[in-house]
Amino acid sequence: MLLAATAWIILAVILGVGLLVMMYGVGIYNRLVTLRNRFENAFSQIEVQLKRRYDLIPNLIETAKGYMKHEKETFEAVIQARNQAAGGLQKAAANPGDAAAMKELMVAEQALTGSLGKFFALAEAYPDLKANESMASLTEELTSTENRVAFARQAYNDSVTSYNTYRQTFPPIIFANLFGHSTDAELLEFDSQAIAEAPKVSF
Repeated sequence: MLLAATAWIILAVILGVGLLVMMYGVGIYNRLVTLRNRFENAFSQIEVQLKRRYDLIPNLIETAKGYMKHEKETFEAVIQARNQAAGGLQKAAANPGDAAAMKELMVAEQALTGSLGKFFALAEAYPDLKANESMASLTEELTSTENRVAFARQAYNDSVTSYNTYRQTFPPIIFANLFGHSTDAELLEFDSQAIAEAPKVSF
């Protein structure tokens, strides 16, 4: 009788501990999902602003074509870089935080920023273009969009850092692998020319 009672107590303790572990695991899972959803939502804000940026560029080029008739190569480089960046964004948006997708987007954005910088440097030699109201308006919109991208990117990186930090801590790291959160999310950084720095042009 005593053995049976002891067995029931042991079983109850085991079940109780198992229930506590399960509840703790559920809490960790919910926290990981919440943090992942936050950085994915933060990336969607970057996506909105980058799409706006990409939409402005063709209008900018079309406006400049009437004045910069001999800069066809520059126009083509900007449009090509813009299209590559748009493709990189599409891949990154499909899987925010994925290292390969983020790196592809970072490289494409750096190339676009460089080609835009060259475009604006050449535009300085065309006074009539500088005086064009449409060009001035588009440049102002581009600058405003660059600033929005910078704020959205900072919010995304903050969210990714929160997710990565929680995922790496103990004991969440034990459960993270079981729940499909086996890798850190990738930050979105830009190397030499930060996307936050809009081209410095006075139109």
